[in-house]
Amino acid sequence: MKKLIAICLSLTLLLLSACSMQPPGWAKPDKKESLEDIKIGLSVSTLNNPFFVSLKDGVVKEVEALGMEVIIVDAQNDSAKQVNDVEDLIQQGVDALLINPTDSAAISTAVQSANNIGIPVVTLDRSADKGKVEALVASDNIKGGEMAANYMIEKLGENTPVIELEGVPGASATRERGQGFHNVADQKLNVTAKQAADFDRTKGLTVMENLLQANPDVKAVFAHNDEMALGAIEAINSSGKEIMVIGFDGNDDALNAIQSGNMEATVAQQPELIGKLAVGAARDVLQGKKVEKTIAAPLKLVTKDN
Repeated sequence: MKKLIAICLSLTLLLLSACSMQPPGWAKPDKKESLEDIKIGLSVSTLNNPFFVSLKDGVVKEVEALGMEVIIVDAQNDSAKQVNDVEDLIQQGVDALLINPTDSAAISTAVQSANNIGIPVVTLDRSADKGKVEALVASDNIKGGEMAANYMIEKLGENTPVIELEGVPGASATRERGQGFHNVADQKLNVTAKQAADFDRTKGLTVMENLLQANPDVKAVFAHNDEMALGAIEAINSSGKEIMVIGFDGNDDALNAIQSGNMEATVAQQPELIGKLAVGAARDVLQGKKVEKTIAAPLKLVTKDN
């Protein structure tokens, strides 16, 4: 009899332990049968950058076209704020999360929080280092960096002294664009200096002013985004030098600068398309469909001639 009681107690403890590993009922997202019942949460790294404004617009247009709802939060390039923002979206009962990370490592805790209660996560433009992400919707940043380096070689020749303006340290886009650039540049260009300017135009100006003083013979600059490239151009114009500048994104200010002859080129992304594809991926996941782990949006090197 005692043996039977002990077995019953063991089974009870095992069942209780299994139950404790499940999220509480209130935290589980409800299954929605209609698109009109779906609420999407969008966390953007910053809305002080035209690229991410366009990305947000792409999400909004697609959500409206599908009849869904979206809640948008702006991290203002603050990784701690972004984690809190995502936790707030979870509390508001979103059915899926679209996250454009400020920092790919820092956002991992928020992704894991969503994983724990079964909310699917799709990342845009930048990935998360940890946690389950259903899909990353982004341009091929490595290929884009290679395109910029190859263009410099084509126009200026091998061993040309160049400078690299890096994005936010820790962002996957920073790592990947830099990796692609160096895949080519380390073999055929002379990268005399590189420094982070955090994807910011004002910082691009300040950093470029300092780098010009230390590297007076530089002939070209590759900036990890157009905002930094435009800041670098201001510094270059003030110095009176003629230096090729290539950016990354294809925002309106950069395209105008290319047409006016102030900027050489940009590796143009399609941010609205990235937003649209991310919404589609979230919808498919919520409807039980399989999605590709990486969904690529095409790139194009834009110059004055094309």
